[in-house]
Amino acid sequence: MKAEIIAVGTELLLGQIVNTNAQYLSQQCAALGIDIYFQTVVGDNEGRLRQALDTARQRADLIICTGGLGPTKDDLTKDVLAAFTGKELIMHEPSLDKIKSMFRDRGLAMAESNARQALMLTDSDPLMNDNGLAVGVALTHEGTHYMLLPGPPREMKLMFDTYGTSWLSRLADGRGALYSRMLKFAGIGESALEKELLDLIEAQQDPTIAPYAKEGEVTVRLTTRAATEEEANSKLKPVEEEIRRRLGKHLYATKDKPIEQIIYEQLKERGMTLSAAESCTGGLISDLITSVPDSSSVFSGSIVSYTNAVKETILQVPAGLLEGPEAPGAISKESAEAMAGKVRELLGTDYALSVTGIAGPGSAEGKPVGLVYIGLAERGKPTTVVEGRYSGTRELIKLRAAKAALYLLWQRLQER
Repeated sequence: MKAEIIAVGTELLLGQIVNTNAQYLSQQCAALGIDIYFQTVVGDNEGRLRQALDTARQRADLIICTGGLGPTKDDLTKDVLAAFTGKELIMHEPSLDKIKSMFRDRGLAMAESNARQALMLTDSDPLMNDNGLAVGVALTHEGTHYMLLPGPPREMKLMFDTYGTSWLSRLADGRGALYSRMLKFAGIGESALEKELLDLIEAQQDPTIAPYAKEGEVTVRLTTRAATEEEANSKLKPVEEEIRRRLGKHLYATKDKPIEQIIYEQLKERGMTLSAAESCTGGLISDLITSVPDSSSVFSGSIVSYTNAVKETILQVPAGLLEGPEAPGAISKESAEAMAGKVRELLGTDYALSVTGIAGPGSAEGKPVGLVYIGLAERGKPTTVVEGRYSGTRELIKLRAAKAALYLLWQRLQER
């Protein structure tokens, strides 16, 4: 199936926001075996949007539009598609009830224009918006498939993942449903992972193999079309087993979960606890862990020891390690070891992570930007320290170091 993405919004053309929706949809469609041939960006203009739809219809089987589903006059996507296909706009009552309830619960008067977000086209299927108000639309008309999704990424992603992919699977027309399996990797970059799997990717037919990355993690989505789940599993199994053989030490989950979620689950299951001492990451490890609901049951707390004074007075890192002509310095294996061991002792946890390094922009202690030491302390065992060297902006170095620390802990948990 050939597809085109049309991103609607003048703010995209002005460079006020980045079109991350197109990137996300391209990745997801590739994993579903749908080829994105073109990406188009068009402003909030009725004539130009209609022209974009007309061009896309001539070269694509599926047209996915994002944006323009809101309540204002420049939110024209549904209106234009209705006129383009000769359909009428009708009210989706469940969505209208949701909008009314939202305003009522907040004690606000609902403007009539807000009801526009509940409009859909005749003969179309609604795509529910679990993170917002504007209902999405899925329509097949004269052999072309259309999908309208909201512009805010938080709304768009959940709608597409929860309802859009299910609708797309029904387009198979007797060829079977689409089945996918997510393989999540940490401690390896996208290019290194792709190198390990390049021969499989180049030879892929069915199942398809689609790697894509977020900072600090890489996902491989395996997708096949099959009449039954059992048939799908039999097709996916040998491919997954080969990937596990090559990259098993980096594979931390077979569901779409971040590594902090997996660590929480494993610590919770074992009744164990974690603490952290952070310098260059500035509390980012703590933020990642506490983004998981109920994380207080496994995460006791952290100390952000950003200065040498805090390292020395709170974490009791010896002054002789931190400063002086013969001192290894705050950015060292020795300091990371002392930080992890002391925070575990102070907070009485089973495990503790420490991070000390240079996120930039300038060097420190005569050491290069991106040099990071990560410590892992465990009750009753010697503390482990690993050295990492990360590139990128200050924010990227911090995130990559935090994710690397979590991966180190995940590795240790697999040994138990």
